[in-house]
Amino acid sequence: MIELLPLAWTYFWREETPYVVSAALILAAMLWYLRPIDRRSVGYTLGVFALCLAGQFTAGLLDARGLSTGASAAHEFFVIGSGVALIRLAGLCLFRLLLPAAGLRPPRIVEDIVVILAYIVFALARMRLAGVDLSGIVATSAVITAVIAFSMQETLGNILGGLALQLDSSIEVGDWIRVDDIVGRVSDIRWRYTAIETRNGETIVVPNSLLMKGKFAVIWSAEQATQPWRRWIWFNVDYAAPPARVIQTVEQAAMSADIPNVARDPLPNCVLMEFGPNYGRYALRYWMIDPRPDDPTDSAVRVHVLAALQRAGIRIAEPEYSVHMIKENEAYREAVHAREQGRRLKALRGVGIFSSFSEEELKTLAERLAYAPFARGDVITRQGMVAHWLYILVDGEVDVWLEQNGERRLLTTLPAGRVFGEMGMLTGEPRRATVTAQSDVECYRLDKAGFEEVIRSRPAIAEEMAAILAERNMQLASAQEALGAEAHARERQRQHASLLGKMRVFFRLGESK
Repeated sequence: MIELLPLAWTYFWREETPYVVSAALILAAMLWYLRPIDRRSVGYTLGVFALCLAGQFTAGLLDARGLSTGASAAHEFFVIGSGVALIRLAGLCLFRLLLPAAGLRPPRIVEDIVVILAYIVFALARMRLAGVDLSGIVATSAVITAVIAFSMQETLGNILGGLALQLDSSIEVGDWIRVDDIVGRVSDIRWRYTAIETRNGETIVVPNSLLMKGKFAVIWSAEQATQPWRRWIWFNVDYAAPPARVIQTVEQAAMSADIPNVARDPLPNCVLMEFGPNYGRYALRYWMIDPRPDDPTDSAVRVHVLAALQRAGIRIAEPEYSVHMIKENEAYREAVHAREQGRRLKALRGVGIFSSFSEEELKTLAERLAYAPFARGDVITRQGMVAHWLYILVDGEVDVWLEQNGERRLLTTLPAGRVFGEMGMLTGEPRRATVTAQSDVECYRLDKAGFEEVIRSRPAIAEEMAAILAERNMQLASAQEALGAEAHARERQRQHASLLGKMRVFFRLGESK
């Protein structure tokens, strides 16, 4: 056996062997250090190459034993195997190192096609060098190809579809697409299918032929990441609400609220789409910045729409059915009213400017309060606007902002139980600050008309409330300017007189009833 080794080595070590081995080792080393993600593939390919070299040496042992025919066949087989491994390494180096370095990133399927064609050409060339007549093989393979193509039309359609999808860049890995009722991110494009990952953690496998035959929508890709996507929020409103009022209410709420992932440009708009049975069908159309979190954004917009409609006293239309109902009795309705009245009185008693009011006067005000919910991000009052009502915050928190020279500065955050907007209701002055909902909040709103009945029945209230407002203004001024006691008293008297005069003019208290 030992005396056969020199003969086997001579048979194995050909003139081209050192170049082939060197090329394989250099390519493998480059990929190993520059493409760590492909190390497993490089390791497998290098292992196959080593096995083929061992096979060629084994063929040399067969030749040394006089089995020249078997040695020649085995040697040719393992040469083809080592050539295939070398082509694989060269393909990885070309498509994963050189082309990306030059700024070219062809689809993975192109790499597969080029490498497979190289395999075929190399195998045919080796067979030709071995003396095999290729004309018969080509003729036979043509017939076999036709039979295979006829019997595997669907599979070939999927393969060609995958090739076309990648070559024309219809979709790419990372795109978000919608196919029928499926929405998700393209995670992989294979020869036969495209894999789509949904938000539910599912991986949907769609045959490529279906994508080529049908239609699909690309809702997000790297190229269109800066383009907003228009969404439709549908809702029904009873015909009792004028359409112009519904549209204005919803559009104003959508444009003034700070809703994440909703574009400011183009502006949202509301339209009356159709007339339904006992209701009008409306749609708020807005533009979404990032279409991937579509359901959460739609939900946030719906919350703002519902809150705006509730503030305006507009009810969402409900389905009508013919059912037999037992009417609520008077005692039940009175109990519900008493609970709500108690809640309103509790809110009023916590407001400093109403501290001098009698119980009857508070009850009168409680009847005039209007429920006003706001969603997080809503603008409740805007600086510079004129609005004759105040808000009593019963749940949630609001931020108070000062807007100057196009900039917004946070002044304070008001918790539940506080009141704001009283200057606008009592004096008619424009809003001095912007108030936004930091969270979902519930308020009671009292307007000038609801308050006027009480203050005109007892004009002395105006002087008491003016003193409270003046003291509040002076507390703020003292904190800002650190006024002395004497200056503080003079300024408080001046503000008291000024505020009292504004209130008398605003409510026409000097006029006869």
